[in-house]
Amino acid sequence: MEQVFKGLAGVTVDTSAISKVMPETNSLTYRGYAVEELCEYRDFLDVAYLLVHGELPDKTQKEKFMAAEQAKRGLSKEVLNCLQSLPTHAHPMDSLRTGISIFGCEDERIWDNSHDTNLDKYLSLLANIPCMIAASYRHKIGKLYIRPDRTLSFSENFFHMCFGEVPAPEVIKAFDVSLILYAEHSFNASTFTARVITSTTSDIYSAVTGAIGALKGPLHGGANEMVMHMLKEIDQPGQAEEWMLTALQEKRKIMGFGHRVYKNGDSRVPTMKKYARKMADFVGEKKWIEISDILEKVMLREKNIYPNLDFPAGPAYYMMGFEIEMFTPIFVMSRVAGWTANILEQNANNKLIRPLSSYNGVPQRKVLPF
Repeated sequence: MEQVFKGLAGVTVDTSAISKVMPETNSLTYRGYAVEELCEYRDFLDVAYLLVHGELPDKTQKEKFMAAEQAKRGLSKEVLNCLQSLPTHAHPMDSLRTGISIFGCEDERIWDNSHDTNLDKYLSLLANIPCMIAASYRHKIGKLYIRPDRTLSFSENFFHMCFGEVPAPEVIKAFDVSLILYAEHSFNASTFTARVITSTTSDIYSAVTGAIGALKGPLHGGANEMVMHMLKEIDQPGQAEEWMLTALQEKRKIMGFGHRVYKNGDSRVPTMKKYARKMADFVGEKKWIEISDILEKVMLREKNIYPNLDFPAGPAYYMMGFEIEMFTPIFVMSRVAGWTANILEQNANNKLIRPLSSYNGVPQRKVLPF
């Protein structure tokens, strides 16, 4: 029987110049730049430019890119009405998936997959995905939509649309760092989904919509939500070790630990933990970090498994004031940059992605008449 690699584990399916985990330094790099350095010295829009253009922007390029993103902010009445007509119990990822489908329908260039046109579509998605998330959130809590402010930065504008105010610079920095860390990660499930859809020569909106469907799952992007639900279930640091030992004994799936690529710890975690701690200091709420520290210690001691990025990102977002269901849509705000970089790369040297399967059903048989 043919050898089958379940989940494509260990299978290299293509080349890519976008991102790589460097084993010798255990660093995730975007176009050769270590993400921890990007987090310290650049903002998310620099990274959103880098991933699709291949180089960090100079001052003039950054100003032009930022102005173009700001200018494209704003949903049509039709998209806004669609989002506001959805049930308030709908998960924000489902609302966002639906919103992007309607948004794509408005673009008459639907079959134009040229590089420049896709870059323009990317800018529109980058600018308006935050608008869709904020609109769905405001609808869910029974409050009026807040229009985007084209004078604010990317991250500042998102808080403005969600809460009607811009938080302190410490919060904005921590949020921006999370976006940088989430922006790209090679051929993960949602990125591979986007590339598969792109390989059929479908459009960027279809690829992004499909990627959102993949990202929603708790074994992928939805893990950051599950982490916070877990922390809230534990509630107190004094209960954390017993909870983890019981969960391990019962062989429960514990979210926020382990990674298909990293075996000695997710290289993004130290940076996100640093800013999660900064958030805890800023809001004066230490228990989520204390619980997390205990869970991490017990998991490492008992199973030698390290946390992944979702583990510190979940409580960081919660301390910023976001509802748990918003965590994965925020991931989309960031990852659309990585998805687009992969969509453009797939289009540049396209071949339909169509793997084989090894059949293990019944042998061919006759259809007998009654």
